[in-house]
Amino acid sequence: MTNRKSVIEIENLSKSFGNQMVLKNISLKLLNGENLAVLGKSGTGKSVLIKCIVGLLKSDGGTINVFEKNVTSISRQELGEIRMKIGFLFQSGALYDSMTVKQNLEFPLRRIKRDLSEIEIKEKINEVLEQVGLAEALDKMPSQLSGGMRKRISLARTIIVDPMIMLYDEPTTGLDPATSDEISTLINDIQKRYKTSSIIITHDIRCAQKTADRVIMLNDGTVYQEGKIEDFEKSADPLIKSFFI
Repeated sequence: MTNRKSVIEIENLSKSFGNQMVLKNISLKLLNGENLAVLGKSGTGKSVLIKCIVGLLKSDGGTINVFEKNVTSISRQELGEIRMKIGFLFQSGALYDSMTVKQNLEFPLRRIKRDLSEIEIKEKINEVLEQVGLAEALDKMPSQLSGGMRKRISLARTIIVDPMIMLYDEPTTGLDPATSDEISTLINDIQKRYKTSSIIITHDIRCAQKTADRVIMLNDGTVYQEGKIEDFEKSADPLIKSFFI
C-alpha cells in the first residue's frame, strides 16, 4: 500500500468559521486505488475536509494537492478541470426533484462528456443503473423513490462521468442497516469496477468496517488516529472504543 502513488496529499490544512477552528493543521494522503474512511463524531470537521478538497470551501492555511496540483492556488479553470475527475456524493443525495431519474443522469453527461452520441448516452445511463440495481427506475421522479433508492441513483449520477476520485459524504446516514450494507457493498463494487480512489466520510462504523482499506479518525479538528480497521477494533482507547459499542 505504501508504494502506491498519492492522488491527494494534504499538509497542515486549517479552516475556521469565525472564532471556531474546525480543522487544525490536518495532514493526510489518499493513495491510488484505496478506500480511505474518515471517522469522527458530528462536528469534527469531516465534511468540511472534503469540501475544501474540491474548493467548495476555501481553506485558511495549508496545501491540498490533487493529482499533484495545489487546489488552493490554481486558477478557476484548472480547478474546474480537476473537479471533472472527482465524484462527490452529497449527504442529501442532491438529486434534481423536477427531473426524472433519466434526466438527472443525462445532466452531468451532457455537461462533461460533450462528445457522446445519443446512443452512447443511453448506453451509459443503462450501464450505471444496472450497476446500482435500479434499471427499472429510469422514468421515475425522485419523489417516487425510497431513501435508499435515492442514494443509489445519486451514486449512479456520480459515477456516470467516470471519476478517478470519489468523495462520499456520510453515504449511509438516515438509512436502515440493510440498506446501509447495500450502499457499502456498492462503494466496494465501484472501487473495483472503476478503479476509483475514495474518501468515505462517515460516523457509521459498519460502513468503515465493510469498505475501508485504511481509516483516519478525526477528533477536535485534528487527526487522532490512523491505521487499519483491525487496529481500531483492538484499541483500548475510550474514544475509539465508543464507536464500536
